[in-house]
Amino acid sequence: MVAAGAFVLVASSGCGPNGPEPAKDTAGDTAAGVRPSPAVPTAADPRPTMLIVGTSLTAGLGVDPDSAYPAILQRKLDSAGIALRVVNAGFSGETSAGALRRIEWLLKDTAAVVMIETGANDGLRGQDVDSTRATLRAIVRRVKAALPEATIVLAQMESPPNLGERYTTAFRAMFPAVASEEGVVLLPFLLDGVAGVPELNQGDGIHPNEEGARRVAENVFTSLRSVLR
Repeated sequence: MVAAGAFVLVASSGCGPNGPEPAKDTAGDTAAGVRPSPAVPTAADPRPTMLIVGTSLTAGLGVDPDSAYPAILQRKLDSAGIALRVVNAGFSGETSAGALRRIEWLLKDTAAVVMIETGANDGLRGQDVDSTRATLRAIVRRVKAALPEATIVLAQMESPPNLGERYTTAFRAMFPAVASEEGVVLLPFLLDGVAGVPELNQGDGIHPNEEGARRVAENVFTSLRSVLR
């Protein structure tokens, strides 16, 4: 079992542990309105926090907050007897640069786990891979500086194939490279088995529906279960 302050999961959100952040990156999708609960353990809930910093995929755009994958992941952790309290810090439309701008604010409270799910919107915009890679490294280093005891998890993301094989290959390789360089845990592709499957996604073909969110939660839980234990 992880001790408090030992594990951090970063995705990307427009809300922080204590409510909406004043400066938001509103490019792209509209915010999903998910407001995470406080990250600091309380007398009523002393469990260490698992902070998921992410995009609309984490925020749960288009589904009920209770059906977003972080909420489902919480139920899976509870059933498995893993004492972590998941905080959804997903923000729709945010790029990795937006995540970097607000990461220190998100880390004002302690967390045992920080999962970083960001970069997908960079890929949708065809942003320079080297620039995104440098930003991801900067995010990881900010987390290390704020929470040196934390374990950091970086979620693998993919870019759309219409940007060409050279770009998609470089984008795919960026995440394991950053994980290796910075010594953090690499989570396999977040949307494995969900991306491109019409019945698991909403009408936009990008955001998982409720069944898709259940698959994403299973991906995260299966990949991280041994690490959490």
